[in-house]
Amino acid sequence: MADPGDAPGAVFLSLPPPPEASVPWNSRYCCQSDGPAPVTIELLIHSLVRQTTVLIAQLATSGGTRAPLAQVANQVFLDLVRELERQGVSRKVSADMFGLGLRTYQRKIQRLTASATEGGQTLWVAVLKYVESHGPVSRAELLGHFYCDDEVLVRGVLHDLCESGLVTVQGSGASVTYGIVPEEELARLRQTRHDEGFDELVWALIYRQGPLGAAQLAEQFPETSGLEAALARLVESGRVEYSPEAGVYHASILLVPLGAEVGWEAAVYDHFNALVNTITGRLREQRSAASLKDSTGGSTYTLEVWPNHPHKEEVRETLRSLRSQLGELRGRVERYNAEHARPEDFEKVLLYIGQCVIPQDTDRDSDHD
Repeated sequence: MADPGDAPGAVFLSLPPPPEASVPWNSRYCCQSDGPAPVTIELLIHSLVRQTTVLIAQLATSGGTRAPLAQVANQVFLDLVRELERQGVSRKVSADMFGLGLRTYQRKIQRLTASATEGGQTLWVAVLKYVESHGPVSRAELLGHFYCDDEVLVRGVLHDLCESGLVTVQGSGASVTYGIVPEEELARLRQTRHDEGFDELVWALIYRQGPLGAAQLAEQFPETSGLEAALARLVESGRVEYSPEAGVYHASILLVPLGAEVGWEAAVYDHFNALVNTITGRLREQRSAASLKDSTGGSTYTLEVWPNHPHKEEVRETLRSLRSQLGELRGRVERYNAEHARPEDFEKVLLYIGQCVIPQDTDRDSDHD
């Protein structure tokens, strides 16, 4: 079957077959007959991590902000651990995958999930509570109190708390002291965060991952102040529904208007969530090749155009055209659903459409040769 991307000026790339497929991969991807070579998977993982770090760095500096990143590496490790366990991978195997001995692996998990000094709570929470109850407090006193915890981790938590605006720092060197930010200042910061799309991001999380309880939602936020108020606003506005019997929040729709100045964070999350769900869904399927008849999968088309190209405007208008078609289709589906009760068994079809234009300036590139 000919790929639709065989036309001149187009490149058609479909998601490759999943590793579990019985038919061997093409040698372009793998040199073994019984599945993808480990080095191929490792290269793919490294490439995805690099692209993800580009996205994180861009988000961390978006609009002139400088979002704290001190805990990102630890969060990635713990999220990987939890996902591997959810997939049934034993801790011994997981430790081997990280290149750690089992005991070292378990100690690292314990260190990151709970403070060795203040048992039952994370180091982040423990340090914040200590500063709140004892501040202003010197760095030496803090490090002395949390002597059972890794000093590098304690310093990282302090830096993160300061960058987050929850803790103030005064002085330098040995005379550095830390204090809690006044509640009235925190209230102002929370309102600012709400204005910047906090409610919409919570809404997106509930829509994609719900139904979720308040505790489950709180696990996804490094700092949960303002979450309760955001949930109340979402329920009051009708964007999110709360089921008292089950104690969970759920949403039947997510809508961030095109070009909205508030809520773009929710749109970014929703795009990325759709992309990840599509790829992981494709990898789970037991087939050797993608087909246009598939209901799960993705394709990437690269079209090269230039000034006076007869198809330039048609190519550039593709995103607008597809948005219009899908928006009209969604409207018809929603109108039908409003008039008919949804059965217990149903499908949620997730469609992701993305497009970007990347100028290719050969003169500019040649300047760096």
